[in-house]
Amino acid sequence: MKLYYSPGSCGLASQIALREVGQVFELIKVDFKTKQTIEGDYYKVTPKGFVPALKLDDGDILTEGAVILQWIADQNARYGLLPEFGTRERYTALEWLNFVASDLHKNMAVMFSSVIDGTTKQKFAQVNLINKFEYIDEKLTGRDYVLGNRFSIADAYLYNVLSWAPRVNLDISGYEHIQKFMARMETRPSVRASLEAEGLAAG
Repeated sequence: MKLYYSPGSCGLASQIALREVGQVFELIKVDFKTKQTIEGDYYKVTPKGFVPALKLDDGDILTEGAVILQWIADQNARYGLLPEFGTRERYTALEWLNFVASDLHKNMAVMFSSVIDGTTKQKFAQVNLINKFEYIDEKLTGRDYVLGNRFSIADAYLYNVLSWAPRVNLDISGYEHIQKFMARMETRPSVRASLEAEGLAAG
């Protein structure tokens, strides 16, 4: 199994999930600018050209981070990375996955754009991101993870995207419950190992 990634990108969540279930995998680094890997043209792996992509042992390719996370959880159900099928708790976890993917991830991605000036980015963040941080901080009040005391793949994805804030000059230090969540996540061996593998520092 191979996980195609770029350091600090949204492939971090998939890597965390793979480590949570003890899956043996190979990390293949993708150069964002050239779309090249040590294997050659990344477009031959996925014509989308985005990370992450997960190449299964049978050669099949999975793309889209939220889907890869669900696949890992469902293929390794005994680890409980998603609640059981049909339970209300499962749909709460999926609701979080979709919120992170559609509301948080996509808006944070705008902050990395090289064609938008800094002033416009800050205005964009005020309208499209600050209210998301407020919502997350409120929901994490009194909770270790988004489902309460239970870690799930939604936490891996949320941690991944929130970790981008310092890189795009967004100060989220004032959100007490987000800060506690981030610190708690960084005590997990899977998170620390994933950060180390990508050459990133915790915190």
